[in-house]
Amino acid sequence: MSDFLDVSASITGRRWVGPSVEVSRAAEALQQATPLPPALCAVLARRGVEAAEADAFLDPKLADLLPDPRSLRDMEAATERFLRAVKARERIAVFADYDVDGGSSAALLIVWLRSMGREATLYIPDRIDEGYGPNVPAMQNLARDHDLIICVDCGTLSHEPIAAAEGADVIVLDHHLGGETLPPACAVVNPNRQDEDGALAHLCAAGVVFLMLVEANRSLREADVRGPDLMGLLDLVALATVADVAPLIGVNRALVRQGLKVMARRDRPGLVALGDVSRMDSAPNSYHLGFLLGPRVNAGGRIGKADLGARLLATDNEQEARAIADRLDALNTERREVEAAVRAAALAQAEERGLEAPLVWAAGEGWHPGVVGIVASRLKEATNRPAIVIGFDGDEGKGSGRSISGVDLGASIQKLAAEGLLVKGGGHKMAAGLTVMRDQLEPAMARLSELLDKQGAGAAGPADLRLDAMLMPMAATPELVEDIEKAGPFGAGAPAPRFVFPAMEIRFAKRVGDSHLKLTFGDESGTRLDAIAFGAFDTALGPALMAHGGARFHLAGRIEINSWGGRQSVQLRLEDAAPA
Repeated sequence: MSDFLDVSASITGRRWVGPSVEVSRAAEALQQATPLPPALCAVLARRGVEAAEADAFLDPKLADLLPDPRSLRDMEAATERFLRAVKARERIAVFADYDVDGGSSAALLIVWLRSMGREATLYIPDRIDEGYGPNVPAMQNLARDHDLIICVDCGTLSHEPIAAAEGADVIVLDHHLGGETLPPACAVVNPNRQDEDGALAHLCAAGVVFLMLVEANRSLREADVRGPDLMGLLDLVALATVADVAPLIGVNRALVRQGLKVMARRDRPGLVALGDVSRMDSAPNSYHLGFLLGPRVNAGGRIGKADLGARLLATDNEQEARAIADRLDALNTERREVEAAVRAAALAQAEERGLEAPLVWAAGEGWHPGVVGIVASRLKEATNRPAIVIGFDGDEGKGSGRSISGVDLGASIQKLAAEGLLVKGGGHKMAAGLTVMRDQLEPAMARLSELLDKQGAGAAGPADLRLDAMLMPMAATPELVEDIEKAGPFGAGAPAPRFVFPAMEIRFAKRVGDSHLKLTFGDESGTRLDAIAFGAFDTALGPALMAHGGARFHLAGRIEINSWGGRQSVQLRLEDAAPA
């Protein structure tokens, strides 16, 4: 594949890759067969959308894409046991993971039960004291006082803790990779069980919980009982899907698209309060979920009280919502400071070890387990390699990993655990968690590097910048941005389209804040566009464009609407540039 605009090494050292010949032909065919603008045709062609499918793709309907919940194993058993507990007014506990997906999953159940006039006990383990997933003491304690325990976003590998829940039934609603055997629960609903066909493997845990509630409502309808409003719960499903980096394909697109509409109604006190403290000043989109709301919901589980996020999402009390949102916002600021210190130390250690191996990893004494996952994500982004970051407390280390596209980290971590190199470990393709003893650290990382190398992790170079099409300033209108948004939502598995403005003249450039760059560019038509490049002065991009000297540049990034003073204009979120 040839370099797009002959850019083999941009200012940031990346190769630009444009659409293939086949994708370009498909885009031309879409232009001829539909009234859609060329830029949108380029986006649809890259997603493999043909002319006959374009209308349905741009307007995804949940009714068309929602799978039959019963297509998942154990769904009928889980729903029957759940409804039996509801009807008999049994004591129900919800055991959830401490991240956004776990908190949203728990909130879905609590809100649904509240609508039915029932309550549930919320239990979220402390990340440091208890770690991920069900543990024996917690399950024993819950079983003493409850008839049914529902484990959400966890539990698939928790054989011993679930067996310890004597006297209570356990339902698992999860999406993490399953092992060869299932725990002794009355139902394990998980699209990533080994005996599933993988058709719904892209669902997060909240998506699985939502499907059980769909099935529950169907059963209630058959008994002439009106169930709670499910569409009103989709804001929670959307938040979890985006924040858990689930691929935005298939039904996930429809869940997030509809969930964003529900969120825009500002009906849920917790999300309203969180949006306000996050200074969200426009209609919610997937960026807001992933980068403003998600990190704040996660902050409680990372460095604060583990149940804050779930309580915020489940509450119907505006005053309580505001108080928790303020607390989470403060914790998120504290989390950033802790993360910055660990990130600097981890990057220095990884660089000393070398960044060319199939695995990039770092481990340190006292590194906060609540931030190791974020730091692993930063290492992965900086190196285009799977990354593991581990914090030790004495001889035991708890770590988190993030992977790159095409490399299944969760399966490799699970294999390490099975080989005895880890105390425990698991996850999914793009993210995983582990516990390792200090004397096994080096052999475990060496073996993991070997397993990832077999998947091609060592062959990855600096990340290519994939571009959809060229665009001229005159064509970059608010209407075009709105058209392109219809191809969204964008995120994992569905990257936001990137366009190149070729041979642009920089009319104005200014450093803003510590490291950002704001500029205005244009062409011979006289049309001008504004651009913002966040963190530009942390790379070569900012200095090079500030010292442009009248030279022309190809400018690459994503176009978006900038609302200011009641006016809307198109802005380029600049990611890279190359001399023209």
